[in-house]
Amino acid sequence: MTLTFLWVCILRPTFAQDPCDCFIKGVVLDRESRQPIPGAAVFIKELQKGTVTDASGHYRIEPLCQGTYTLVSRILGYQEVTQSVVLVHTSEQNVLLTEDDIHLQDVNVTAQRANALTSQTISQLEGKALDQTRGQSLGDALRTMTGVTTLQTGSSITKPVIHGMHSNRVLILNNGIRQEGQQWGSEHAPEIDPFVANRLTVIKGAAGVRFGSDAIGGVILVEPAPLPTLKTVHGELNLVGFTNGRQGVASLQTEGGFGKGFGWRVQGTLKRGGNVRTPNYFLDNTGISEQNFSGSLGYRSTRFRSEVYYSRFSTKLGIFSGSHIGSLTDLQTVLDNGEPLIKSGFSYAIRRPNQQIAHDLLKWRTAWKPASGGDLSLTLARQFDDRKEYDLHRPRNDSVAALNRPELRFRLTTYTGDLVFEHKPVANKLTGSLGVSGFYQYNIMNGRPLIPNFRTYNAGLFWIEKLKVNRWEYEAGLRYDYRHMQVFRYEKQVLEKPLFVFQNFSGTLGATYSLSDQWTTRFNAGTSWRAPNVSELFSDGVHHGAAAYELGDRTLQPEVAYNLNLSTEYTGKKVQAEVGFFYNTVRNYIYLKPQAEPILTIRGAFPSFKYTQTDALYAGLDASVQAVLLPKLSGTSKLSLLYVQDLALDQPIVMTPPNRWENGLRYDVGKWNKLQEFFVGIGNLWVARQNRVPENSDFLPPPPAYSLWNLTAGFALPVSAHHQIDVGFTLTNLFNTVYRDYLNRFRYYADDPGRNASVRLKWKF
Repeated sequence: MTLTFLWVCILRPTFAQDPCDCFIKGVVLDRESRQPIPGAAVFIKELQKGTVTDASGHYRIEPLCQGTYTLVSRILGYQEVTQSVVLVHTSEQNVLLTEDDIHLQDVNVTAQRANALTSQTISQLEGKALDQTRGQSLGDALRTMTGVTTLQTGSSITKPVIHGMHSNRVLILNNGIRQEGQQWGSEHAPEIDPFVANRLTVIKGAAGVRFGSDAIGGVILVEPAPLPTLKTVHGELNLVGFTNGRQGVASLQTEGGFGKGFGWRVQGTLKRGGNVRTPNYFLDNTGISEQNFSGSLGYRSTRFRSEVYYSRFSTKLGIFSGSHIGSLTDLQTVLDNGEPLIKSGFSYAIRRPNQQIAHDLLKWRTAWKPASGGDLSLTLARQFDDRKEYDLHRPRNDSVAALNRPELRFRLTTYTGDLVFEHKPVANKLTGSLGVSGFYQYNIMNGRPLIPNFRTYNAGLFWIEKLKVNRWEYEAGLRYDYRHMQVFRYEKQVLEKPLFVFQNFSGTLGATYSLSDQWTTRFNAGTSWRAPNVSELFSDGVHHGAAAYELGDRTLQPEVAYNLNLSTEYTGKKVQAEVGFFYNTVRNYIYLKPQAEPILTIRGAFPSFKYTQTDALYAGLDASVQAVLLPKLSGTSKLSLLYVQDLALDQPIVMTPPNRWENGLRYDVGKWNKLQEFFVGIGNLWVARQNRVPENSDFLPPPPAYSLWNLTAGFALPVSAHHQIDVGFTLTNLFNTVYRDYLNRFRYYADDPGRNASVRLKWKF
């Protein structure tokens, strides 16, 4: 059962503010089928005031004062849900529940959050907050969370960074499937359409026990809503426009049910943008073209569930032509002057160099609840990632076939499988799961040398248990992974087949303590590991998307991480706050180290990097606070501090995120004429200069600190009794500030984008 809350504080459009003119409204739905639940009792615990849902599952409670309340939903046959609700401004939240197993002699009703690891520090993006990121990439959407930033390659390619770690150290699960693309490259962004997600979840810290090796830095869950089964058709249309790049995005999702437990959903997205502009010039050849599609079909009964899902992500990305330079002299000129040699006006054309990526995902998941209790699920999936990279220079043969042939092509095929059994609660206190997982993967590469072909097998076994005792909840888990990788490469025209075998354990031990209904503290100690990937072992050539020459090292050993995380959160009537500390050491840490001199190749001059190994320390703090300052005015503040050190050389490590501090104010007008949920906001992002870098360790010193201002506004426009159009406005880099981000791989060549205004329209039908 899903209980969707929308709590809105409607204030009279006068200067006389009444903090008690608020209401709570929402809809009570079955978690799996999305069918409305009529006759459910919904009430506020503190006031003993409530109502009953109507025939369509809707409810409304009013009038209410601003503050924090406990909202309870209850109906026979379902688990009771208790939810803390803060009446500050317009917000949405989804609570996922399951049907209750009823025993007349012994009824024990409980509610539990569906988090894989409750002692981990978890951030979620959903509802209105997720809507404000629509049209952006997955990395840009996640950047709104505390402790999450992005690694950029130009203006259109972003990868999420959690506590300073990215790429193969951050595991992404797309609809429950481990995302497997060419993620080893800094310019290889996740091949995921964020519009498929109803919620984005970030698990910070080592989470390798449940999700497998590689999850050293954290896990990102891209979660769609459950399929409906009611015999109705509904959906939503999102339209987004951006001024910088003159980009337009359209996404349509439609879903419904056939009755008798069957449901379906189809979704598609189109995106088109041109050259992005910095405050002083356009970035030539930075357009984007994207076409995505997904569809799912499912069946649900009391004890059986099954779903088939397919998605295709297809994009063409222009690579900034100013990053491909013909000689060492010209490269040094760009580094000295700080401006690209190639400047142009606006264009939608995507010329060489560019990337064309297509990613297909086919998933089948089925689950069964035995009569004896528990839940057994099997998930199988196939992914195919086809990446084509075109260099700046055209081939000498001008035939059509030659012009369409990429200089580099990777075709990665991955098969994954997971079998998980969740046992029934023991004494209503102990819950847990046991599972096996594995994947088989092979890559076929064509074109100029960069990485060799390879074939990988991976198998894992895990066990997790959770014990709840009064206000304490404990958890412990253990996992074993085995990886077998066979590489096929030519050395002096002789085929070599080096074999790599890696194996290790991951573990977690954590506790959560609820001091009161307002205070919750979490502690987690975990260990995880990551085998070196084929690019780190064997790269040898121009990585054209990153405009860099990269060299691997076949002697690299697996990384082993030891993570400590401590966080506490407070939810009061007018203040919500959270602070988290992390202390992580990584033995055999692998990173790209800039070399002393650039390198000249037949394809031009490029900065040179080599994969290097050391022992590293990652430590820092994440803090956030949201407070009601006045009846209509609220403020937010987010702080992220990071300290990274090379323990072997006792010096910092290059390319780690600088400290950042984000602040915002929001004024909720409420109802204004025909507009509802009207608000305006202003925010500032300050990013420090990264002063902690080794001397003479990079081709350019870190850029200066920068400060960016942004404006937001939004409202709901009713079009009928049950439908409305949500409208949102955002203006980023308000003052068109000239800046360069330290984590942008193209900061050697050009500034970051300038002012950008966007308009978002969302219509649910």
